Amino acid sequence: MNAGRLTDGVIAGAVGSTALNIVGYLDMVARARPASSAPDETVGRMARLAHVDLGPADRAATRRSGLGPLLGYGLGIGAGIGFAALTRGRPMPLAMAGAVLGGGVMTMTDASMTVLGVTDPRTWRRVDWLADLVPHLAYGLAAAATWNRLRR
Repeated sequence: MNAGRLTDGVIAGAVGSTALNIVGYLDMVARARPASSAPDETVGRMARLAHVDLGPADRAATRRSGLGPLLGYGLGIGAGIGFAALTRGRPMPLAMAGAVLGGGVMTMTDASMTVLGVTDPRTWRRVDWLADLVPHLAYGLAAAATWNRLRR
């Protein structure tokens, strides 16, 4: 893959990740809901599986709260790079690209948290699915629009 395509994928993934976070924070404001503990729990379980000591309890909690969002950005940027490889550098219709990117990131996120035992989507209510779907849709549309703009 050429460097220009890779860079555009990184940029599109970063823009999408930013959009996802903005929509998530707006949901927290609108519904007065607390931040999700899922990213921290995911990092904690991954660290235990990898036999990585995050330090004493207070420092481990702080590290998990920093690593959780970084993991999310890494996944979002990685998806942008994967999309760049998938499309071979070509633009794609916005709706299709948004669905591929948003659905892909949502699937990777939810599947990894399910495998790690952090969550079980089978127990989610409609409002839980919407709270998960809408930010991922924002990710997909923002990343796709950015990708298409960069690849003109």
